[in-house]
Amino acid sequence: MEYLTVKEAGEKWGITARMVNYYCSAGRIPGAIKKGNLWLIPANIEKPKDGRTKEENNE
Repeated sequence: MEYLTVKEAGEKWGITARMVNYYCSAGRIPGAIKKGNLWLIPANIEKPKDGRTKEENNE
């Protein structure tokens, strides 16, 4: 399985490395592994939704 670093995942998703680090710590990225002080994120994982915003329901 291919893994990305926090910096690579941030560039892929258009967010800061700090935010990716937060998502990993909070358990919001399934399959993320912590090796020492380094997070490894599976390359095929999509960006987690931002819980601070609501999706509008257009029904």
